[in-house]
Amino acid sequence: MSRPRIAGFRLGVYIFKDAEVVDFAAPYGVFSVARRFDPELDAFLIADAVRPVQTQAGLTVLPNYSFHDRPAMDAFLIPGGFGTRQEMHNRRLHEFVRSLTESTLLASVCTGSWVYGSMGLLDGICATNRKEADRVEASGFGKVPIDRLAEIAPACRISRARVVDAGRIVTAGGIASGMELGFHLLRRAGYDEGFISEVARVMEYREAYDLYRDDLELAMEAARLGV
Repeated sequence: MSRPRIAGFRLGVYIFKDAEVVDFAAPYGVFSVARRFDPELDAFLIADAVRPVQTQAGLTVLPNYSFHDRPAMDAFLIPGGFGTRQEMHNRRLHEFVRSLTESTLLASVCTGSWVYGSMGLLDGICATNRKEADRVEASGFGKVPIDRLAEIAPACRISRARVVDAGRIVTAGGIASGMELGFHLLRRAGYDEGFISEVARVMEYREAYDLYRDDLELAMEAARLGV
């Protein structure tokens, strides 16, 4: 996938109560290492307000920006986690997402795609979510997240790929899939495979990168044609 390089590509990562740590830390970490090769790359945390946010397992982080700051960004990422159940009904988040320019990519990791689904943004396009259930989801009291996505967004075409690129919206399925999403966002920013492979090598993730690289569904053309 050859694209013109987007100079100074900026990734905004949404942070909220009970966000899954690996979901937001993995793509952020990919960009952090990639900055060693291109310091113009940037990643930052954005939240409802600039105040400490307690994510899952009690990890508290301080966002760089609030919605009110309206920071410039090329991609906006919503991670998953238990808190997505509330974020599906967060009107301030929905208003912020709808205020972003059409050129801003909308990305998600794991159950973060539930938010886009609840907003109707996945209607008619392809998306994915986590396919492995935890103990509650595997019992009679829950539902595997990818099946829940099908209920939330019945007009969405559900994919079991690790990363699905439907054009403006890019979704990743699985808690650790934020790594692959981070690498794919570098592709969308115009970086070639040599650059991305070198980032993966420095992270000592090269073998996993090679394993997952092709677990990618490019649904952009279908999205454009409306099929």
